[in-house]
Amino acid sequence: MYILFEGIDTCGKSTQIELLKKTHPEIITTHEPGGTSFGKKAREILLNDSLRSKRAELLLFLADRAEHYEEIVEPNRYSMVISDRGFISGIGYALANGDFDFDELVALNRFALKGHFPDRIILFITNMETLQERTSQKSLDGIELRGLEYLLQVQEHMKESILRLDIPHLFIDATESIESIHQSILTYLKV
Repeated sequence: MYILFEGIDTCGKSTQIELLKKTHPEIITTHEPGGTSFGKKAREILLNDSLRSKRAELLLFLADRAEHYEEIVEPNRYSMVISDRGFISGIGYALANGDFDFDELVALNRFALKGHFPDRIILFITNMETLQERTSQKSLDGIELRGLEYLLQVQEHMKESILRLDIPHLFIDATESIESIHQSILTYLKV
């Protein structure tokens, strides 16, 4: 089973994945971008926000996604694979950057994933107050420096994309306690 944990930075995805790994070490965990050796190089370029072309940025994300699927997801299709981010983030950021068509983005991602979208998606939804509080406690990367309104716009695009694609999903209120969120995820994944 291929599961995406989606959401903007500081929403708690990584914390919840770490909790799952502790209680269920058999789960395979990974992340995009950066889950492969190619992905580490791509991530460095992407987080520096050094590309002038938003199309180049999109294509680099797609290249990482294709490599990630080939190297990690596909060989482990009979296990539970949880990815910290995936194609929903890709679509959300691309739409927030403008000048992209939803159907075109879906087709490109379908190509990168060999036609295999995730079995389930968990989207962590945060608010401005929590986002301000959490981002003030860390140094921001190039993408986060685009602004909190931008990140909330990305979040809305992620939510709308999941609903349009009708992939089984769980929307999590990321402002709830870590333990409450953990229990909701365990119940949803039946692990």
